[in-house]
Amino acid sequence: MPIYAYRCAACGHSDEHIQKMSDDTLTVCPACHASSYEKQLTAAGFQLKGNGWYVTDFKGGPSSKSPTDA
Repeated sequence: MPIYAYRCAACGHSDEHIQKMSDDTLTVCPACHASSYEKQLTAAGFQLKGNGWYVTDFKGGPSSKSPTDA
């Protein structure tokens, strides 16, 4: 399940919540109980490792095929 970041516009409280994509957005701040708890836009937190990913396959450098092999 995705982790969503929330922040309260009233008191500034911020937290992360694990929710299903189909769950309703949280609106009530757990700290001050105001109805100004909003979902934040954040970057995805993952890293690709291992063979077969872009960083290892297409990192630049000499090509394995020469122009005559094409």
